[in-house]
Amino acid sequence: MGSALEDVEFNSFLKKLIIFASGGPFLDGYIMVIIGLALTQLGPHLNLDVFWTGLIGASALAGLFAGGLVFGYVTDLVGRQLMFTIDLVAIIILSIWQIFITTPLELFLLRFAMGVAVGADYPIATSLIAEFTPRRYRAMSMGFIAGIWYVGATAADLVGYFLLDVDGGWRWMLGSAALPAIILIIGRIGTPESPRWLMSKGRIDEARVIVKKVFGPDAEPIADEHFEKTQLRKFIKLGYFKKLLFVVILYTAQVLPMYAIYTFGPQILNAFGLGSGNMAVLGDIVISVFFLIGCIPAMFWLESFGRRRLCILGFIFMTMAMLVLGLFPGAPIVIIVGAFALYAFFSGGPGILEWLYPNELFPTEIRATAIGIAVAFSKVCTFLAMFVLPYSIKEYGIGTTMLIGAGISVVGLAASILWAPETKGMTLSQAANVIIK
Repeated sequence: MGSALEDVEFNSFLKKLIIFASGGPFLDGYIMVIIGLALTQLGPHLNLDVFWTGLIGASALAGLFAGGLVFGYVTDLVGRQLMFTIDLVAIIILSIWQIFITTPLELFLLRFAMGVAVGADYPIATSLIAEFTPRRYRAMSMGFIAGIWYVGATAADLVGYFLLDVDGGWRWMLGSAALPAIILIIGRIGTPESPRWLMSKGRIDEARVIVKKVFGPDAEPIADEHFEKTQLRKFIKLGYFKKLLFVVILYTAQVLPMYAIYTFGPQILNAFGLGSGNMAVLGDIVISVFFLIGCIPAMFWLESFGRRRLCILGFIFMTMAMLVLGLFPGAPIVIIVGAFALYAFFSGGPGILEWLYPNELFPTEIRATAIGIAVAFSKVCTFLAMFVLPYSIKEYGIGTTMLIGAGISVVGLAASILWAPETKGMTLSQAANVIIK
């Protein structure tokens, strides 16, 4: 008997798939960060008040809510491959369109639509990666996705840094997202359908052909998974609803402070007295690097320490860092930057698990739907927080705002202590059958 899909070797196809499927997180990081930099020019250009600044900064998050909620379910119904390039075409068109905006409302609507496209890509791409990748490489592949978000964010910081003093530079900042989207769409050409999804629809022969073509003639699709019809009411089934609640809380507690730091990074650093303009952008880049660095050891720790322990440990240090920022906002620059770096580094574990857990804890027929729901509800919470953030900094100060961030991390810590399961070394089928008590 040949090797099962869960135990095949890591080959060139998987490398290419992971690189180009990670385009959604890259574009998410890029789009979310570039707007914060563009707003430093757009504010005076469009006469933006606090209301429009918060609304535009959070608009893509509202789109991510709609995109994740709708297209996760659609992806489970019609397949991963069909949706894999359509969303990138939309991002290219919308990015270029932003260059020509003349009103705050236009920019809000375009960024909302871009958020829809990025939100659609998350369940599509991560499901493909999880369903093709053998179990011993799953944490590493999801870690790569998490890390690529920060690569996108850092790339946006660098682009913004060089365009910040250019007259009308905001137009090129916003339109620049089209370039990586074009590269990604070329790289995604020829990606096959997920064999697990094909099996879930009874298309067994097609699944076998793809697996043998990708992994060799001795490989077999799935040995231990039972497939059922895609139905939303399955989330009410014993065990699934609590899993869904856990991944939504995990996702929200991890990304909400992170998005705030990134989207309004220059403004936040300025509120701490760390300078403005290019200096604030450079500080943002340093923090981005620590976010990225934190993902690298976490890829390996997830297989050695385990999912549960690293999730809890990450939230403990993230909470401590936010408390330092909240309680000592006037501390020396070394303390402030160090606290941000501590938060960024230890967010690596939860940052990977926000992708890994939803893919492991749900069966193939509702996997993309679960990811989409987690993305959607975390983004609507983040949207509200991002909209309120400029008001919070202005009315209550940066210290109180950071203490609110610490409270959010405490919620993530509590959920992890209560519900985070250990799925290290399990097949997707075994992990999907884990019950959270």
